[in-house]
Amino acid sequence: MDSDFENKIKELKSKIKSYPDFPKEGILFWDIFSAISDGSTCKLLQSLLVQTVKQNFPEVQAVIGLEARGFLFSFSIAAELGIGCLPVRKKGKLPGAVEAYKYDLEYGSDVLEIQKNAIRPGLKCLIVDDLIATGGSVTATANLLKTCGAEVIGCVVVMELVTLNGRNNIPDGIPVCSLIKYD
Repeated sequence: MDSDFENKIKELKSKIKSYPDFPKEGILFWDIFSAISDGSTCKLLQSLLVQTVKQNFPEVQAVIGLEARGFLFSFSIAAELGIGCLPVRKKGKLPGAVEAYKYDLEYGSDVLEIQKNAIRPGLKCLIVDDLIATGGSVTATANLLKTCGAEVIGCVVVMELVTLNGRNNIPDGIPVCSLIKYD
């Protein structure tokens, strides 16, 4: 990473507020919305994300946004690159024929879906979200895309909670790029 990129990351990080004990006691919540409420920080974040994608995943053909904050970033990246932006949503939120993937959570299970007509075999997909914590959503999305015959080339997130080891739960061979790492 060059020093200009690192300085921009520091600037972005300085704009992200934290909220202790939210949404429940013992959790420190890093709020990306506090950063993107400022127009210049929005532009900064977009440029950092696009630069990261261009440098690490130049072959990307579609950007996959995870519900819900991932939609903001995936659209911005896809529009800048002139490629498709595809949402992955919770069960029952997408119209038309969908492909579904059920995955286990700490207490129960959930289902993610993508529209079948959006994916074609061999499509080079990049998963984008605001945060990687345990890696469950990214892993489930990767499995959903593979079920559809797509090729998952990587994952880009704005923030990574390193102590939760989410990166280690992502399927082998899927590189993860995070702009900011919190211990």
